Amino acid sequence: MSTTDTSPTKRSSTSAVVISLVVGMVASAVLTMVIFPGATEGVSTGAALLGFGIGWSALYATSGRTTRPQPWAAVPAVAMAATGLALIAFDPSDDTLGVLTWGWPPLALALTGWTYLRMRRNMVGAGRWLVSATLLVFAAAAIGAGARQVSTEPFAEANPAPGTTFSVHGHDLHIDCRGQGSPTVILFNGLGEFSASWARIVDGAALTTRVCAYDRPGQGWSDDLAEPQDAAAATEDLHALLGVAGETGSFVLVGHSIGGPYALTYAHRYPDEVAGMVLLDSTSPHQFDAIASYPRTYSMMRRTYGVMPTLARLGLGALLEGSHLPAEEARPVDDMNTSPRAGRNGRDELETLPGVFRQAQRLTTLGDRPLVVLTSNATAHDTGGWTAAQTQLAALSSDVVHNVVDASHQGMVEDPAGAAASIEAITSVVRGVRNNTPLAAP
Repeated sequence: MSTTDTSPTKRSSTSAVVISLVVGMVASAVLTMVIFPGATEGVSTGAALLGFGIGWSALYATSGRTTRPQPWAAVPAVAMAATGLALIAFDPSDDTLGVLTWGWPPLALALTGWTYLRMRRNMVGAGRWLVSATLLVFAAAAIGAGARQVSTEPFAEANPAPGTTFSVHGHDLHIDCRGQGSPTVILFNGLGEFSASWARIVDGAALTTRVCAYDRPGQGWSDDLAEPQDAAAATEDLHALLGVAGETGSFVLVGHSIGGPYALTYAHRYPDEVAGMVLLDSTSPHQFDAIASYPRTYSMMRRTYGVMPTLARLGLGALLEGSHLPAEEARPVDDMNTSPRAGRNGRDELETLPGVFRQAQRLTTLGDRPLVVLTSNATAHDTGGWTAAQTQLAALSSDVVHNVVDASHQGMVEDPAGAAASIEAITSVVRGVRNNTPLAAP
C-alpha cells in the first residue's frame, strides 16, 4: 500500500536570498533617505546597518521555509541590527566615530569571514554566489574604512593653514588675506567650498587689491561647532573676524553659489561697510519660489548629503570629482572634500539654507553701489528659471552689469576661463569703487 506526500513543496534557498537582499536594500534606503534624511553621520550609519540587519533577518526567517534553512543568518542579523540601533540611540560625535574606526573594521572583517564560512557549508546554487557578492561588498567597506583611517593624516597636519586663525565668539576662524589696496575683497564660499577653493581668484585679484578668503565654521582651518550657523550668525562671526584681523572697509563682497545669500545678508546688516558686490552664479534667496524644480532638488540633496560622511569614512570620498585647480593648489581642496567633515559641513549648511534664504531676502536694494552678476551658461541651460532668478539678483542695484559666462557652476571659481571672467568682474567693481565711476563707463 502506497501513500502520497501532501505536504507543500519547499522553495530553494536562492529565492530566500533574493528576497532578503531586496528587503535589506529597501530597508536601508527607506531608513537613511526617508525616516532619517539628512541625519548625523552616526544616525545615518546606524540606519543603514539596521536596514542590513533586517535583510539578514529576512534570510533567517524565509530560509526556514526552504529546502535548506540558514540559521547562521541570525548572527549577522543581530550584530548589524544591534550596532545600528546603538548608533541611532547614542549618535556618537565625529571624534568618537574616529576612535571607533580604529576597531570596527577588523571586527567587521571577522564577522564577514565567519559568515562566509557558515554560508559555504549550508548554501548551494546561485544563492551562494549572491551572498558571496554581498559579503564581498561588506569586506570592501571595512577594508576601505581601515585603509583610510591608517593612511590619512589630519587635515590641518597635512595642509598647514596659509593664513591666520583668530578666536571669534569662542571658536577659531581662519582667514587668508593677500595683496594691497582698497577696497578689500571678501570671498564667500559656496556649498562644498572653503578658502583654498578660491586659489585662482585670489592669485588674480590680489594683483590689484587686497583679497580675503575665509572659512565659515566647519570648513577648512576653522573650528567645528556643535550646531549649524545661519547667515545672521555667520555674518556676526565674519564682522568680528575682520575686526580682530585688522581688515577695515570698505569691502567688495563676492559670493559664489550659496555664498551669494551670505554676502547679501552681510550687506543688509552692515550696509555702511559694503562698497560693491559680485555674484558668481549665485543661488537666489528666492530659489524655492523662483525655480520650480528646486524644492524637489533640495529634498534630494538633503538625503544625499546625509550619507556623504559615512561614504567618506569608508574611503569612497575619493570617487567624487576632484578639484580643477592646479595640482599643488588642488591637494588641500581634495583632502578636505573627500573627508567626512566636508560631508557634515555640506549637510549642515543645506539644513540651514531655508533660513539663510529668508535672512538674505531682507536686502531689497544695493542702491547705486556697483554690482556684477555672472551667470553660468551651463546652469542656465540645465535649470529652468535660473536665468530669471539671476536677472532678479541684478535688479538689486541701479549700477549693474549682468553677463553670461561660458563655464560650469563650479568652473566660475576653479576653471581657468571661468576664473578669469570672475577676476575681471571683481576688478571692474574695485575700479568703479576707487574711481567713483559707474560700471558702464568707458
